[in-house]
Amino acid sequence: MQQTNQTILTPSRDSSGAVLAALKAAFPQTIPVLTGYFVLGLGYGIYVQSLGLPIWLPPLMGTVVYGGSLEFVLASLLLDSFSPLSAFLMALMIQARHLFYGLTMLERYKGYGPRGFYMIYAMSDETFSITCSAEPPEGVDRGWFMFFITLLDQIYWVASAFLGAAVGSILPFSTEGVDFVMTAMFVVIFLNQWEKEKQHYSGFIGLAVPFVCLLVFGSGSFLIPSMICILVLLLVLRKPIEQADKTEEVAP
Repeated sequence: MQQTNQTILTPSRDSSGAVLAALKAAFPQTIPVLTGYFVLGLGYGIYVQSLGLPIWLPPLMGTVVYGGSLEFVLASLLLDSFSPLSAFLMALMIQARHLFYGLTMLERYKGYGPRGFYMIYAMSDETFSITCSAEPPEGVDRGWFMFFITLLDQIYWVASAFLGAAVGSILPFSTEGVDFVMTAMFVVIFLNQWEKEKQHYSGFIGLAVPFVCLLVFGSGSFLIPSMICILVLLLVLRKPIEQADKTEEVAP
């Protein structure tokens, strides 16, 4: 009987050890994300406080939405009149790339059970980059390794957002103007995308279409037409743009 009990208990100890080993292996992979999320999450929390929203909102949105740039936009949308269509289209435009992230990782996360569903749900740009290239050390369970990379990244964002909200609520000086962080963030995202592209067709579309819609529809109602026109143009011109990029790669 004593031998039987030992046999039953051993797998449990081995399982706990495998999980801990995966956590230890995953943490160093996420350190760059920790540094980036700390700065951006801190700014996000302070930004939400500058809008007069409650301190618990940033960590809640970081847990439920976990959309990075989308969370900045949603914070400002909460102060506007209720417009579900505008909110839906904006969220779709900003986060559409995550659909492809999830589809890309379906096969990679196959067989991981509930962990796979969470990892696809919590797939951020940074997590996608790490999990696409990172390999667990020999003897470390791949499923737990990928799971902890995803979980740690989200914890970093939620904790940083909460810390920023807490700091913003007790700052002894005015936070007026801190909302410019959202504008600056989107400018940086645009510039990064511009540098990655060899042909800047999508960048020119993103600049020209809103400008034309602003002239046609006015500042109060140009956003939705802009997003629709950008989406349609990118779909229609997708093949020519891809062909132009391939031609640029082949050219000496």
